[in-house]
Amino acid sequence: MSYIDTKLFIDGQWCDALDGATIAVTNPSTGATIGVVARATNDDLERAVSAAAKGFAEWRNVPAIERATIMRSAASRLRERRDDVARLLTQEQGKPLAEARAEISFASDIIEWFADEGLRVYGRVVPARSANVQQTVQKEPVGPVAAFTPWNFPVNQIARKLCAALTTGCSFIVKAPEETPAAAAALIGAFADAGVPDGVIGLVFGDPGEVSQFLISHPVIRKVTFTGSTQVGKHLASLAGRYMKRATMELGGHAPVIIAADADVEEAVRVLGAAKFRNAGQVCVSPTRFLVHNSLRSDFTAALARYANGLQVGDGLAEGTTLGPLANERRLSAMKSIVDDARRVGACVATGGEQVGTQGNFFAPTVLADVPLTASVLNDEPFGPIAAVRGFDKLDDAIAEANRLPFGLAGYAYAQRLKDVQQISRDLSVGMLWINQAATPWPEMPFGGVKDSGYGSEGGSEALEPYLISKAVTVKW
Repeated sequence: MSYIDTKLFIDGQWCDALDGATIAVTNPSTGATIGVVARATNDDLERAVSAAAKGFAEWRNVPAIERATIMRSAASRLRERRDDVARLLTQEQGKPLAEARAEISFASDIIEWFADEGLRVYGRVVPARSANVQQTVQKEPVGPVAAFTPWNFPVNQIARKLCAALTTGCSFIVKAPEETPAAAAALIGAFADAGVPDGVIGLVFGDPGEVSQFLISHPVIRKVTFTGSTQVGKHLASLAGRYMKRATMELGGHAPVIIAADADVEEAVRVLGAAKFRNAGQVCVSPTRFLVHNSLRSDFTAALARYANGLQVGDGLAEGTTLGPLANERRLSAMKSIVDDARRVGACVATGGEQVGTQGNFFAPTVLADVPLTASVLNDEPFGPIAAVRGFDKLDDAIAEANRLPFGLAGYAYAQRLKDVQQISRDLSVGMLWINQAATPWPEMPFGGVKDSGYGSEGGSEALEPYLISKAVTVKW
């Protein structure tokens, strides 16, 4: 499928910005401009908010079973269009085509799960203190939602937020990423074609600061949800607090991995290597700080380097590619800076560490060994294809190092002793922990972090609560 220009979606219509302004979209594999996306003005945003208010008034009164039917239809349409949408996604974001297809498939699963979970939004009857009084707790949608999503998973990140909103009866405006607009538009298009009423869903693009200020401060918007960096998240959370808006924040991570003395090294490398280099490491839950028992450290480092060397770097649309480009030149420069800093403080580059080729944003999968704690890679999220390995002797020390940073999104471990598994499960300060397996962020499980990695959940039944109001109703007969 050839790349297409992307418009705004306001009040059920695809439209250009009122002033005709656009933003260029670039293919990270080639550096070439492949299209444009409409850049919303404040007048466009006002139209989107007005439509969301109208859409909310209608959608909140649609029975949950009918909402679920429409959402399931959208999932089916997205699944049918998977290959075409995946090609758009790979062209604008860079990830290998197989990973793009997997993202679209998983988004369809997310939609279906949330569609069904909305059928289980229950209130309750509370026993009263008088026989002639009835006390109930009713669940109602909070109102129009403003969402802000990143470019690394432009379909899945919207799907989680959109579906929690729709299934509870909220309307929804998303400021999607300008780097990856066509994939986001394809998701919204599936819902529009499935029959979501006009105004219930809005899609806008533009200057992030201007759009966030406008939407969060607007009195119609009652809920804010953001996925992105901790720095930006704290700013948006402060805006939401200033205007008394509910907020869900899924922010940066720096996932630790604990490899205990009894771990199966080959299995751990096979699973965690795939997780580390998926989407060129541009994954919020990507394993990054590998804390390996010193009895296994040399073998683990060598095995991880071999795994990295076996990856095929190239255009995501090319046959056999297993590692695509970084999303933009900023990420490429960041990887160079991280490796230079690690070398400067005494780390060893076991493999990689360099840009690949002169065209596109390709960086070799990199393994850093014997990394000092002062290295930036052990303190700031690299968000790229770089793994840092450091040894430990005592499990207590590994857990302390894992918890040292202010981040707490995801963590991993490989261990066999029940005592070690229990200690890691209890003491690791993260919102999500996967032991002896890859990340499995299924829609039925909570998805979110602690500390500077944010608050709130975008998975499981917990994801619906921020979109609901609990209204206490007492009636005396």
